[in-house]
Amino acid sequence: MSERTATGAVNASGFLRVLAVDDEPPALDELAYHLRADPRVARLHTAGDATEALRLLRDGDVDVVFLDIRMPGLDGMELARVLRRFARPPAIVFVTAYDDGAVDAFDLGATDYVRKPVRADRLAESLRRVIGSRVVPSHPAALARAEEDPTIPIELAGTTRMLPRSAVRWVEAQGDYARLHTAEGSHLVRVSLATLAERWADAGFVRVHRSYLVQLKLIAELRLVNSGYVVVIDSTELPVSRRHTRELKDKLVRAAKQDWSR
Repeated sequence: MSERTATGAVNASGFLRVLAVDDEPPALDELAYHLRADPRVARLHTAGDATEALRLLRDGDVDVVFLDIRMPGLDGMELARVLRRFARPPAIVFVTAYDDGAVDAFDLGATDYVRKPVRADRLAESLRRVIGSRVVPSHPAALARAEEDPTIPIELAGTTRMLPRSAVRWVEAQGDYARLHTAEGSHLVRVSLATLAERWADAGFVRVHRSYLVQLKLIAELRLVNSGYVVVIDSTELPVSRRHTRELKDKLVRAAKQDWSR
């Protein structure tokens, strides 16, 4: 038998403890309606701002927070940064009418990024991802691998998907955007190439040109042509600018020496 209280709802077949946060009552009511209808949700709490959300989080454990971004006072991004410092942080799903927070959401390790108006099937997909992200092997090496391969929010047919960084082969600058090239295709994201070059340097991505960022270990060739050097990745030739040629050669040599010494 299901139970309802002033602070939340219990579904006898559910197991996820959920908090929904939005400063707009109609949007919060709609979000809560869809979440309560999902059989995987055991208890749902709602909050109209970050202060109320933190009080609810202090009083009880929550598995996932569905969080609006633009709110007065402490906004959704700031609240998410606070939640990351918890000993056992909940999963974060951003629910917003805007797409300009997707990159920051990726940096914060968000499980999903849902655009308003919300749909029941889209929230169901988010809950599936939350369950998958919470059932993680406890072995330290497995946890380390998960932390080393963050995801990037991308738009596919009106739906935001999370693409593992490890799937990216090379990146092409397109104005203030970047196009991520994978083995299956390419995806345009709202972030500059310079930003990705800085954030992904430790993951083996190197700048070879003002318009290109590549995964070093995937370079099959560094070839001299009439106009200068090119690198070859997946049979695609990408130009190497003069200013990056020497540094790239040094990195390729160091990488090769490390492989030989293993």
